[in-house]
Amino acid sequence: MKITATLNEIVSLNLEDRIQLVQAIWDSIAAEQAYPELTEAQKQELDNRIKDHEINPDNTMTWEEIKASIKK
Repeated sequence: MKITATLNEIVSLNLEDRIQLVQAIWDSIAAEQAYPELTEAQKQELDNRIKDHEINPDNTMTWEEIKASIKK
């Protein structure tokens, strides 16, 4: 596969088609359950977030609250 030619073809697609392509690619990766190994730093960050949530379970935001805060 000529990756450069493929990328050039992808760039020529409209935005909606490119988004659909990315979703299809991601779905194919997820279907294989081929997830990269986490780095030690990523594992530590996840552990920290879990601990924080266990200590402060009510310190959360809904997706709607997050979107609203971003739009401000």
